[in-house]
Amino acid sequence: MDRVKMPRKDRAKQFAPFDALKGLHDALRLKEYKHEKVAKGEMSEDDAKAISDVLISLEEDDVVSLVYYDDGYNKNYKGKIFIDTHSRIIFLDKKEISLDSLVKIEKCSI
Repeated sequence: MDRVKMPRKDRAKQFAPFDALKGLHDALRLKEYKHEKVAKGEMSEDDAKAISDVLISLEEDDVVSLVYYDDGYNKNYKGKIFIDTHSRIIFLDKKEISLDSLVKIEKCSI
């Protein structure tokens, strides 16, 4: 009995990744994401002064890189800045960030 060879284009299919437990990978990633959640913590006077100094030195449309606290996570963002001091909100491109949630801010050179 002669064995029929598998066509070359079909050979790779036998080595394709196999997810025996559908959704396990996504569930593990979600669990890891939730595990990394942190409390906001108190800001030191030195950190608050550093943020204040940078905010004072900024001009409209300056590009900044900042870290802000959002729902248990410190998130990074970079973009052109506009500060609305009345509502205490920073606008970076189309992203709105409260001044109270700032953790760190740096002016970027273009």
